Amino acid sequence: MLAPTANIHAILRSFQTLSTRHAGSSGSLRSISSSANGSGKSVFKDAKSAEFIASVGDKESIPSLGGLPEVVVTGRANVGKSSLLNSVIGRRSLLFTSKKAGRTQTLNFFRVGSHPGRLFVVDSPGYGARGRPEWGALFNHYLETREKLCRVFILISAAHGVTATDEAMLSSLDTQIQSFDGIRWTLQAIITKADTLRTNGRAQINQIQQDIFRIAPTCLPPIITSCPSGGIAFGIDEVRKSINHACGIVP
Repeated sequence: MLAPTANIHAILRSFQTLSTRHAGSSGSLRSISSSANGSGKSVFKDAKSAEFIASVGDKESIPSLGGLPEVVVTGRANVGKSSLLNSVIGRRSLLFTSKKAGRTQTLNFFRVGSHPGRLFVVDSPGYGARGRPEWGALFNHYLETREKLCRVFILISAAHGVTATDEAMLSSLDTQIQSFDGIRWTLQAIITKADTLRTNGRAQINQIQQDIFRIAPTCLPPIITSCPSGGIAFGIDEVRKSINHACGIVP
């Protein structure tokens, strides 16, 4: 039995409180609250202006993007990246969605905001059992060379929790951040498919949170989201606010 809407909202309220406490106690993490940066929608309000720019399968083809800030999204294959990004950007079918894992096999660049654009959102190939070594090499090269990269979002499925491949990716990203001389880009987790949580969803979310912070202490407090087909999405404005914040955009 799936959690009723009231229970999902209770889980959200509890998790936001815990995230704020964690951020305050560590002194180094920043919580994205519901009031931060005003409405997250303003940069994304003209959904029709969002545009696919390039699909890149090798490092030599990664485009120059005119100095606009970038964020990249990674996650295990079939974690819901395309559905989430369609909701965030505001276009139902800008990114192709599929129940088949491993559909995204390239770095895909999307410009957001009225021409000439405000920022770029980059969709990366999924990792895990359906991933390929060459996809990982391309993603690592992107992380190491993009001067305008502001934030890496890692998606974690609420239904599956932090898997072994999630742990490996979190650990790798955290190690890169800690090796920086200063801040190059930041890391934030997004918990997807929260609508699949059952009545013990609060405990599941708490466990995911604890696992993330244990593996990657530099990770910003996770955002809980859901983008069910035919249902009501939530957490989308929080993701937009986080992107604005990372890119230094004041709505």
